[in-house]
Amino acid sequence: MLVMKMTSEDKIKEIINKLRPYLIGDGGNVEFIKYENNIVYIKMLGACAGCALIDYTLKDGIEQAIKEEVPEVKEVINIT
Repeated sequence: MLVMKMTSEDKIKEIINKLRPYLIGDGGNVEFIKYENNIVYIKMLGACAGCALIDYTLKDGIEQAIKEEVPEVKEVINIT
């Protein structure tokens, strides 16, 4: 039986996909852009893009969830 090992990027995308329904529920969304040099680049969309709480969502929500599963991630950056 061949077992495929998930890459860090695969794990990051999986975490983002798990978080997406919560953002969509509030009228927003998130798009994975790239993972490079231990930094995750995303784009906040919809209501999230203009929300006053975007920094909390990004750092305390998305970044924290990703770092728990992929500890080598240094930062999550929103591309606007």
